[in-house]
Amino acid sequence: MTPFAALHHAAEPLLLPNAWDHASALALAGQGFRAVGTTSLGVAAAAGLPDGASAARDETLRLALALGTAPFLLSVDAEGGFSEDPDEVGELARELWAAGAVGINLEDALGPTERHAAKIAAVKSAAPGLFVNARTDTYWLGEAEEKETRTRLDAYQQAGADGVFVPGLTDPRRIAILVEHLDGTPLNILHSPTGPTLTHLTDLGVRRVSLGSLLYRRALGAALEAVADIRAGRAPRGTTPTYDEVQQLVTGSG
Repeated sequence: MTPFAALHHAAEPLLLPNAWDHASALALAGQGFRAVGTTSLGVAAAAGLPDGASAARDETLRLALALGTAPFLLSVDAEGGFSEDPDEVGELARELWAAGAVGINLEDALGPTERHAAKIAAVKSAAPGLFVNARTDTYWLGEAEEKETRTRLDAYQQAGADGVFVPGLTDPRRIAILVEHLDGTPLNILHSPTGPTLTHLTDLGVRRVSLGSLLYRRALGAALEAVADIRAGRAPRGTTPTYDEVQQLVTGSG
């Protein structure tokens, strides 16, 4: 079992913060997180590109190349692999693994189950050590159909997925049922400010809790709050890293 996989089977679930650039990733790692993920929305939006449109492959790989040798475990949100061709998704996996990434998040966007399973199999063939977190969007984009969720996740596990991800699932009863159905395969839940707390998710048997684009969106919100304070003649609220602190994140000094 790889160190990253082991974090999914530890006493406490893996709380995975999601970064959108080099500085945010290093800042999060500096808070003691052993693993950091990327957020596809943040990476795409920072480059002026839409999320979920297979438009940010180069930007995603570039960030992985910048972070893959950093002193933390890196998992990359790769949308649906930026291609519908399993061989091309496998090639992306090879590049991410070579860059130093240890995990990949692949979403099905409610496309054909067989196609997504083929992508997962291609990734495991191309980069066997890469932890595949197979995401289904039945609760994120669909009508929260429990049977379809289980059917999709079963197929993804059979294709070689190491863990499964069901964003949008927040009902504690349904989470507990799914954990029991998975019978040991790590379940990843997207943190929701209105959903179960981290402690509650732990009690339900969830093994990984992702923050998704939340931190990126909060950072944008904080910037807007700061400029509104300045415009109103107030000092900006909240924590502001110094110039030198940000420089140290980039240069690795300090």
